[in-house]
Amino acid sequence: MASLTRFITTKLKLQVNPQKSAVARPWERKFLGFSFTANREPQRRIAPKAGLRFTERVRELTRRTRGVSTERMAEERARYLRGWIGYFGKCQTPSVLADLEKWRRRRLRSAIWTQWQRGPVRFAELRKRGVSQVLAAKTAGSACGPWRLADSPGLHLALPNAYFDSLGIPRLTVRPIA
Repeated sequence: MASLTRFITTKLKLQVNPQKSAVARPWERKFLGFSFTANREPQRRIAPKAGLRFTERVRELTRRTRGVSTERMAEERARYLRGWIGYFGKCQTPSVLADLEKWRRRRLRSAIWTQWQRGPVRFAELRKRGVSQVLAAKTAGSACGPWRLADSPGLHLALPNAYFDSLGIPRLTVRPIA
């Protein structure tokens, strides 16, 4: 590292930031939000810190106490996701993108559930979206919190992935050809 730093500063006349610079194996370092697997054929993957920044930003956009409409929340989220997908969409570990996608949809279902606020409103919204009366009553009357209910069958039927597509929210993963 010392000889490389000396070469870069003296010959190339560039400054080296010692906190960001290192000599190490590719899978031990991250570069511009990406890291690499230690396989025989290395693959680009999203660095753990970049994944955490993504989840923090999505949490900020879908805070339950924001008081914005679902459409506005979807619009802001779609804008952020288009940029994020443009940069990180070419990673070679689709399982990471699939996990983030699943978490992101659950987060939005949780926010929408909280916006519905009371049991009668929740029941009416579930029924309006085609959920059976028994399942709607069971879901609306549940004592579980929004995060837990966001993964329930009632909300999956009421707010399917196609609903989020209709709001214009892009998917992180490539859609299968139907």
